[in-house]
Amino acid sequence: MRHTPHFLMTDPDDIRRLIRENPWATLVSNTATGIVASHYPVLLEEDAEGISIVSHVGRPDERLHELGQHEMMVIIQGPHGYISPGWYDSGDFIPTWNHVTAHLWGTPELLAADENFKILGRLVDHFEDRMPRAMSLSIDEDTARHVATGTVGLRMRVTRFDARAKLSQNKAPEVVDRIIDRLEHGDEYTHPALAREMRRVRENTMHETARE
Repeated sequence: MRHTPHFLMTDPDDIRRLIRENPWATLVSNTATGIVASHYPVLLEEDAEGISIVSHVGRPDERLHELGQHEMMVIIQGPHGYISPGWYDSGDFIPTWNHVTAHLWGTPELLAADENFKILGRLVDHFEDRMPRAMSLSIDEDTARHVATGTVGLRMRVTRFDARAKLSQNKAPEVVDRIIDRLEHGDEYTHPALAREMRRVRENTMHETARE
């Protein structure tokens, strides 16, 4: 990513929150035959030291990515959206795109079949938790285990990350408030999730300023 120090995210807790709230990830590998990218849900391992994620790929993606043979990059994309200069002060006419993004690196560890099945069960339980009648792999474990043979589980302990929260921090407070309002209530580019991220950063900045 472009080196923009004033938008850097350096706190591992912020990265963990981003993963929890945005589990649909892009897996990128630089293989012997070229660059390969795939898209899968990931789960944060809450009890792990550092940052660790678990997921799975459908066969034959484990071979295409050469999983376990080299470092892989996982991209976590949070809320993002177009910011119109019409929301700025008069005279400022250059638009931008606000976003929250993290690039994570690590060498994946392939999981044994039993652990992969447990991770698949956790994935289902995690996303079914809010449903009125939650589904579970335990409904028919034999069938679920048969389906699971078409997947390969992985764990990636993050060895480094590069993350940005570009959320109009370079604009005056009244302009930021105006952007948040348009993202929440406008007709053209409404994006409440992006507005929430901007508000969170603004409030954190205000608290830090007050402590100083």
